[in-house]
Amino acid sequence: MILRLTCLFALLFTYVAASALTASVHPNQRLCFFADVDKAGEKLGFYFAVQAGGTFDIDFSVIDPNGIILLDGERERQGDYVFTANKVGEYSFCFENDMSTLTAKLVDFDIMVESEPRREAPAKAPQLADKTTALEESIYRIRSLLNNIAKNQRYFHTRENRGISVVESTKSRLFWYATIECFAIVGMAIVQVYVLQTFFNATGRRYKV
Repeated sequence: MILRLTCLFALLFTYVAASALTASVHPNQRLCFFADVDKAGEKLGFYFAVQAGGTFDIDFSVIDPNGIILLDGERERQGDYVFTANKVGEYSFCFENDMSTLTAKLVDFDIMVESEPRREAPAKAPQLADKTTALEESIYRIRSLLNNIAKNQRYFHTRENRGISVVESTKSRLFWYATIECFAIVGMAIVQVYVLQTFFNATGRRYKV
């Protein structure tokens, strides 16, 4: 029984291939990542969120092995998509930062290739088959809940990074604003002193008091 449970867990997690990455997309740059699909009907999951840079938006596209665009968007802050791969081959996941000329975008994303075959119940042991099927369903539900928790964690992580980016940007702006204001005050004082000296020390003029 323990061996059956071990094999069941191994089957459930063997068919899932995912990668969590963070990439910096420079201005006017197109950056692509690729995932291989071995057989038609597999599920493809694609999640991304802009963590920092500009207004936290970026262009993206998902392209199938024949060069057909399956998903695309402009100035998107984040996205979470799951679709079925109907063709075998290499799928492209691309980010474009054409709208920005100075600011790089930091993008956090996941690419998942998943196949979920259901084990067939043994024909000679109906009671064991019922228990195994119930266990499989429980494991699938637990995995679904874990995926939801992971999505919530990514959401809060994204909000935290964006909040930190906004705070850092505001702090930088306040610093430079205060610096420019100080230079402006000093400059105005120097100009006022110079004007007063010029007014009272005008050459060729005498004033009686």
